[in-house]
Amino acid sequence: MIAFVSGPVAALAPDTAVVEVGGVGMAVQCTPTTLSTLRVGEPARLATSLVVREDSLTLYGFADDDERQTFELLQTASGVGPRLAQAMLAVHSPDALRRAFAAGDEKALTAVPGIGKKGAQKLLLELKDRLGAPVGSAPAAAAPSAPAGWQEQLHAALVGLGYAPRDAEEAVEAVAPQAAAAGGSPQVGQLLRAALQTLNRAR
Repeated sequence: MIAFVSGPVAALAPDTAVVEVGGVGMAVQCTPTTLSTLRVGEPARLATSLVVREDSLTLYGFADDDERQTFELLQTASGVGPRLAQAMLAVHSPDALRRAFAAGDEKALTAVPGIGKKGAQKLLLELKDRLGAPVGSAPAAAAPSAPAGWQEQLHAALVGLGYAPRDAEEAVEAVAPQAAAAGGSPQVGQLLRAALQTLNRAR
C-alpha cells in the first residue's frame, strides 16, 4: 500500500493533484478542501489510499491520516465506493461525520450528493459504531485560505461532485456574501459546505 506521497505539486485540476515523487508524477484524487491547501511548485505531503480495480489503480489523497482512515472505514458499508466516500469527506470533516453517525443525523448525510433518505438510514445503521466517537473540532483558523479565484474553485468543485453548471453558479452566488464577509481570504472548505447546504435546501 502507498501510505503517503511527498514532493512538489506539479499540477492541479478540480479533483486531482499531480505530485512529483522521484521524477514520477503521481495523480492523486482529492477533495476540494484538500486541493485548496496545495499550490503548484510548492512541496506537499498527502496521506493516500490506493484503490485497486480490475482495470485501474486509483490513488486517493487526504490532508491527514484521520481523513484517510475515515475514507477507508466508510467503504466498509455496502454500496459505498471510493467516490461516494470522498464526496462525504468533501461535505463533512471526519469529526463532523462521527458526530452525524453518533447522533443519527439523517439530514447531514442527505446533504451529500448521491445519498437519499433511505440511503442515509441504511448508512446510519451500518456505520453507527464503526467510525468511533468525535474527537473534537479543529479551530476555524486552521482552515485553508483560498486564492483570489475562489469562485472558479468552488464552481469546479460542485460540478465535480455532480451538480449541473447552472446549479453550481447559483450556489456560488448564494455564498458570495459569506465570502465577502471573510474579506480577502475566504475559506474554500467552509464555502463548499455552505454551497452544498444551499443546494440541498433547493431540492
